[in-house]
Amino acid sequence: MEPHFYLGCPMWGYKAWVGTDFFPAKTPASDFLRLYSRRLTCVEGNTTFYALPSEETVARWHQETPATFRFCPKVSRDISHSAPLDAQKSAALHFLERMRGLGERLGPIFLQLPPSFGPGQLTQLEHFLDFWPQDAHLAVEVRHPDFFKAPHAHPLDELLQRYAVARVIMDTRPIRTGSSSEQQMLQARERKPNLPVHIAHTTDFAFVRYIGHPRMEVNAPFLDEWAQQMGTWLKQGTTVYAFCHCPFEEHSPAICRELYTRIKAHVTLPSLPWETESSATETQPTQGRLF
Repeated sequence: MEPHFYLGCPMWGYKAWVGTDFFPAKTPASDFLRLYSRRLTCVEGNTTFYALPSEETVARWHQETPATFRFCPKVSRDISHSAPLDAQKSAALHFLERMRGLGERLGPIFLQLPPSFGPGQLTQLEHFLDFWPQDAHLAVEVRHPDFFKAPHAHPLDELLQRYAVARVIMDTRPIRTGSSSEQQMLQARERKPNLPVHIAHTTDFAFVRYIGHPRMEVNAPFLDEWAQQMGTWLKQGTTVYAFCHCPFEEHSPAICRELYTRIKAHVTLPSLPWETESSATETQPTQGRLF
């Protein structure tokens, strides 16, 4: 199967995007998803973490997006953050069944485990993966620091590989760069754990969450690094899902486009939908100031 590269933000609607080259001025909230899905190619579905959408809502998401678009919904916190994890079979399968309403637009489901979920609970994760349907792609994010060092990193990677599940790779280095006051401010806005970047190739797709800096010059070396890594994965036949966050989310689309441009220096990619809708005279977006 030919690999694909999917790129998006943690959300499809943000008011500060209105009046920029991402969303036209006066764009109503009701048009956010339709426009977003014609600029980027996937979205990290944080909304499903807080509430299970109705069948009608899921059907509307399907209707408003092109067939090439992918949703990567986050498993409800009532499932992922309730102990024991393996006791959530009925709720997890109900969640998945609701998400199947997205049809071909359904990308990998995103299971984010709480920081308290450590190596001592690995058997719970194994039991969860054992009942999870094999035809539903799953990506798992762990936040317990012991999973990022020996002897616990390898058993987790091995378990995920056995079930063809991706290990979510999160990079928070950009928001831990710069002056101490800047780092403190960014981390206060974007509450992500300070964990090392753990590159694990456990299945035929990769799932990367890049927590970007508002200043593009800070992102530049990190994006170069990721462009090379993602280009390598694509050449190896691995499909890549990449999500660009930012403590100031108004910058996230521009970070996405910058990453895409850099990956194209390593591997042939089609034009980003955002680019095909742009006029021939459109210039690249400029980064706003931090304050």
